[in-house]
Amino acid sequence: MASVRIVALFIAIALAVVLVSEASANPQIDILGGYDMIGVCINNCAQCKKMFGEFFEGHLCAEACIQFKGKMVPDCEDINSIAPFLNKLN
Repeated sequence: MASVRIVALFIAIALAVVLVSEASANPQIDILGGYDMIGVCINNCAQCKKMFGEFFEGHLCAEACIQFKGKMVPDCEDINSIAPFLNKLN
């Protein structure tokens, strides 16, 4: 009888540890089921930086994401959304 209680206690503790431990997941989706727009915005900045290289000011794009709280998401294929972050190299 005591061994059954010990096993049950062990299972309860193990279950509590599993439920309480932090899960690492894709940062694009927040816990409320919506999209993390700042994360989407910063990822799009990184993608544009990979596409345009030195012509794209990625740090300015990321700062704009934070400043505007992800409301302005750059689209690498839309020149109007990335124009503020493009520069000319000589």
